[in-house]
Amino acid sequence: MRNIITILFLLIVGSVSAQDTFTNPLLPSGADPWSIYMDGHYYYTHTVGDRITIWKTDNLANLKTAESSTVWTPPQGTNYSKEIWAPEIHHIDGSWYIYFAADDGKNDNHRMYVLECKDKDPLKGKWKLKGKVADKSDKWAIDGSVFKHNGQLYMVWSGWEGDTNGQQDIFIARMKNPWTIDGNRVRISTPTYAWEKHGDLNDPVNPPHVNVNEGPQILMHDNKLILIFSASGCWTDFYALGMLTADADRDLLDASAWKKHAEPVFSQSSENGVFAPGHNSFFKSPDGKEDWILYHANAESGQGCGHFRSPRAQRFTWKKDGTPNFGTPVKTGEVLPIPSL
Repeated sequence: MRNIITILFLLIVGSVSAQDTFTNPLLPSGADPWSIYMDGHYYYTHTVGDRITIWKTDNLANLKTAESSTVWTPPQGTNYSKEIWAPEIHHIDGSWYIYFAADDGKNDNHRMYVLECKDKDPLKGKWKLKGKVADKSDKWAIDGSVFKHNGQLYMVWSGWEGDTNGQQDIFIARMKNPWTIDGNRVRISTPTYAWEKHGDLNDPVNPPHVNVNEGPQILMHDNKLILIFSASGCWTDFYALGMLTADADRDLLDASAWKKHAEPVFSQSSENGVFAPGHNSFFKSPDGKEDWILYHANAESGQGCGHFRSPRAQRFTWKKDGTPNFGTPVKTGEVLPIPSL
């Protein structure tokens, strides 16, 4: 009898412990992961490709069994019917917005678009396409993200300076409202260091080499704006995260306000079996005390930009200079505590 009780106790403890921990990856597949925490729930999304799906859970450890809903499927035959990339869900001034890149099947035509939902629950609410989000130049654009600073809404994204592929830069612009850019775009980052220029291609459809800055995400900490971006081609193992910083009192549309860190701040760990980590987002723990990075990565070398990429999360801390310390990508299957409640 005592042995039975002991076994039952261990099973119960093990069950409780399992609820308090998780392992990466969070899902078997899913590139460009994005998550926010609001009103007791995480709202999560990633690139599906032909539609937009949202997951809802009170614990990211349960993402594999979380409630999910396809909230928008594009009509066929439009400029935004195909190659739907990197959706992000934001809650701005009482409404939900999803920003995403899409085209008509030809990458040269990728532009940013936004959906709006005024209902409380984004999984069950009605989503409406508000339209394309573009500055006057209307150049190729992907990976749009928005943030507020001193009451002003901004968008950052990855785009081409001209009309042909060859290099992706990071741009910023003010917004009049969540669906309208106000004024001209400003380029604040371009690939300059060797670690940003791994981009050889063996593809007859594309140039032989492309330099990449993409996936911009904003952190605010200690009177500083920190922009984390992905560098080098996602088709290489060298895909990694870089960092720009700007003082909070500077004009964010002044390119000279942004300073680039000379080294990547998060990169592959062959020792841990994590390759091409990038296209991240950030979220707070439910109690607001912890900072977390959410990113995709491959489990083996040479897996490129396809379905092998899986979403992963880990906690990060802060250095004395006010910049983030992301550490090293943790191993697949390493047991981690869930975000603090």
